[in-house]
Amino acid sequence: MGDSKLTFLESWNTAMFILAASAVVFSILVYIYFKVSYLAKKTLKDKHDFVSKYEVKLLQISHFAIAVAIMLVANTYKSETVALSIVWFFIRFFIAVAIGTLYGYVAYLIFRYYYPTRMSKKLHKLRYTPRKNPKTGNKMKLLSEEEEDAYLDEGMQAEEDVFSVDYDVWIDEETGDTQIEKYDGRLKALECDRCGFMTLKLEKEEVLKPATAIHDGELRQHYKCTYCGRIRRKEVSLSKVNSEAEIRQAAGNRLDADPLHSHAHVTLVKMEIHDNIGESSTFEFQNLEEATRFLNEFKISKLNKD
Repeated sequence: MGDSKLTFLESWNTAMFILAASAVVFSILVYIYFKVSYLAKKTLKDKHDFVSKYEVKLLQISHFAIAVAIMLVANTYKSETVALSIVWFFIRFFIAVAIGTLYGYVAYLIFRYYYPTRMSKKLHKLRYTPRKNPKTGNKMKLLSEEEEDAYLDEGMQAEEDVFSVDYDVWIDEETGDTQIEKYDGRLKALECDRCGFMTLKLEKEEVLKPATAIHDGELRQHYKCTYCGRIRRKEVSLSKVNSEAEIRQAAGNRLDADPLHSHAHVTLVKMEIHDNIGESSTFEFQNLEEATRFLNEFKISKLNKD
């Protein structure tokens, strides 16, 4: 029985090391893929779009693979003690899972709260580094918000007015060549099915049938395009509720769930935080709920780390 237990533990340890090595290799390959894909982008705009869309996701996957590797390696620790009793095998297993989970959770917190500040600096540099005219090689100038309107059509200006899209216009002052770049705006809007611009915004909601503990409810959403005036209505199902308080909330207070409905004058929350060594960071949020959650969890020490 003792020999079979030792044989099992040896096989177990071998399997753990092989799987851990595989997880590390996978983590490295994901990181290499990210770097190669980033460097393969030819323009600063392409690099900006790739970073904003994929950098956090790919780096998180890489670190989660490391967390798995740590968990697997920890499952080989103190094999001589584990050989004394099967109970120690399960104790070690749960401790290893806890260690791997802790690493993964810390990585998640870093990428959710600290890393966005660092990435925003990178995105800012990619977006505002002076462009070069691909035809002449001349350095191009970024126009101001007022100047760029002359180069944007009415639909583009309407998208900027509702903050769903932000356009940058670069101009070669010697040749007059322009380059227009499109970025996601600070607020969300839908694409209008008539004019094709991102200017279809939710104006109001009305409860057609309140949800109860027995039946689903129905909500009607009213959208309007700020450019072409297209009006669109959409019916949405409301899930059953289980308490009288929830029923009242679904029937009468649903609109208050969105801070922008109860604060109609708020279109953007922007805060600038200064520390005592002269450093500052600017943060923008789509609604008051996001800003409140950020302040509840924000630590000033995050500003002082690179």
